[in-house]
Amino acid sequence: MTRRQLTNAQWKFIEPYLPIGRYGPYPERLREQFEGVIWRFRSSAQWREMPAEFGPWATVYGRFRVWRDAGVFTALLEGLIAEAALAGRTDLSLVSVDSTTVRAHHDAAGMRVSKHLMEALEEAAQEQEAARQKGADRRNRTDRPSADASGADTGSG
Repeated sequence: MTRRQLTNAQWKFIEPYLPIGRYGPYPERLREQFEGVIWRFRSSAQWREMPAEFGPWATVYGRFRVWRDAGVFTALLEGLIAEAALAGRTDLSLVSVDSTTVRAHHDAAGMRVSKHLMEALEEAAQEQEAARQKGADRRNRTDRPSADASGADTGSG
């Protein structure tokens, strides 16, 4: 029974990202171990439930940990993005970054504080917000593009 999940072209792209040390892994087992990692995350099974065709589960898990710690998956993702960009196959409309933070009132969590402590916390929060706003204003003043004598923008925007 074969559980090949990668095409030969996909493997050819992935293989250079996997580190091969002086004493292993043996290159002929590398693909099976990588596909074992894929199988594990696709199936959501435990490592111990891995089929034997991928090799001993402990070996595959150990290899996964080495790759994770070495940044192999991050490098692979960045390489894939770069390759797609070179081929003109990236769609940045699918990218979304959101770092919104919403603070709830202390009553929302059932927290009870004294009136004195609450006033001190609110004062500290106002001071922090004022400092943040002052820094933002300073950045906005220094980040503006310069203008020439005619008033036209000389920035490369």
